[in-house]
Amino acid sequence: MNFSVTILGSGAALPAKNRMPSAQYINCNNRHFLIDCAEGTQLQLRKYKINFQKISHIFISHLHGDHYFGLVGLLSTMNLLGREKELTIYGPEELEALINPMLNYGGSRLSFNLVFVAINMKGKQTIYEDDVVEVFSFPLLHKIPTAGFLIQEKTKPLKINPAMIEAFNLKIEHFKDLQKGKDVILDSGEVCSFEKVTLKPTELLSYAYCSDTKKSIKVAEAVSGATVLYHEATFVSKDQKRATTTFHSSTKDAAEIGQKAKVKKLVVGHISSRYKTNNQHQEEMARFFTNSAVAEDGMCIDLTKV
Repeated sequence: MNFSVTILGSGAALPAKNRMPSAQYINCNNRHFLIDCAEGTQLQLRKYKINFQKISHIFISHLHGDHYFGLVGLLSTMNLLGREKELTIYGPEELEALINPMLNYGGSRLSFNLVFVAINMKGKQTIYEDDVVEVFSFPLLHKIPTAGFLIQEKTKPLKINPAMIEAFNLKIEHFKDLQKGKDVILDSGEVCSFEKVTLKPTELLSYAYCSDTKKSIKVAEAVSGATVLYHEATFVSKDQKRATTTFHSSTKDAAEIGQKAKVKKLVVGHISSRYKTNNQHQEEMARFFTNSAVAEDGMCIDLTKV
């Protein structure tokens, strides 16, 4: 099983030489997601050798251009390469009315089915789930309606301890109930507790994405207990006033949300182009939150190793 995040764009609105605007690729147990799709996203996918035809769901946080201007180009390229698999895009309800005319006016007839799903920006909700993973959206505090996303593993079946199979004379027909956490009756008539013959369940992993937002306690509640939280820190703490007036966050804001949410690891990104390096952000995050990092384009976060 695997759960990893590749940062495709770690910068804010203005692209910089070493930082593209927001986009992230998530591989959660072979579910392939894209969160936000700024200008140049398809080039970043190629640069980091990600097969974007595997992407089945795209989540757009809000309608500021540095979060979705790359979408039409990506869809066009998918079409030119002969994509046939359906693609679902989640985002603000106006997104479909923005994307379809651009495709239609250019005469683009997609070779695959494109489905738009409008997000309710007023509360936390499940927007996607299957037997392995669940994706939630929740409101952020920005200038326009904006959603954060939480990708969370579902409870996994318990694993049978191989050493216990012979010791308890377990049969294959016992496995299904034991893996569900149910005791079974052996051929001898003895009751076998699932706890004796199964391995300790693995921890459920979760990844939270908060793109553009002012510091909000409600955000901390929505991402409580996440394994990894990606939270914007457009500004360093000396520029706190600028962060507040533009409905963005500082490094200190992001750290406070991470602490209140009790996340294991905090990664900050959406770095303003006014900062030529990540040095100031790195210095502050080292003080504000012990297990933290500053996002860089190409960074891969392996949640199984956090």
